[in-house]
Amino acid sequence: MTQAPRAPARRLFFALWPTEEERRALSAASAAVVAASGGRAVPEQNLHVTLVFLGQVLVSRTTELAALARRVAAGGAHTAMPLALQFEKLAYWREPQILCAQTTDAAAPAAALAAALQGAAGAAGFLPDLKPFRAHVTVARKVVRAPASTGLPNVRWTCAAFALVQSHTSAAGSIYSVLDSYLLGKREKLRRQR
Repeated sequence: MTQAPRAPARRLFFALWPTEEERRALSAASAAVVAASGGRAVPEQNLHVTLVFLGQVLVSRTTELAALARRVAAGGAHTAMPLALQFEKLAYWREPQILCAQTTDAAAPAAALAAALQGAAGAAGFLPDLKPFRAHVTVARKVVRAPASTGLPNVRWTCAAFALVQSHTSAAGSIYSVLDSYLLGKREKLRRQR
């Protein structure tokens, strides 16, 4: 008995995607602690804040997902800014063996954006990860020891948009590709019929 071929899918997530300068600043600020942890530094180009992990999404539904993202970007409490995140400390998460840069504030606008995306994706029949949002950036993986110091010179990220990102896994690790980005507070102009 032959099986029907699987429909093509992509591993996707929504994220706050910083500028190259912001990524460089966080990488430099955390480098000494990452080195002391015995972990593997996350490549600078991969640093981001995950808003919602979507998992495997059929390629045929990518257009629907993009439309959903544009609607969320255009409305809601999270659009009165760019989103500003201040990373002020590092945290060692023992179970996944990662070292993360964290904000000391509640990051309420980013949490509101994550909740809006999670709710909209779930309502549209996608299967988003339902874990509560925690504003963090993974800076090292396979960490073998908790760092003695968790201090971090303040690093600020200011995000006027969020991105839809595809994750590829290779022998060298994860490779992330931004498929599209969505400017916060931008409403699509509707054509009026006369």
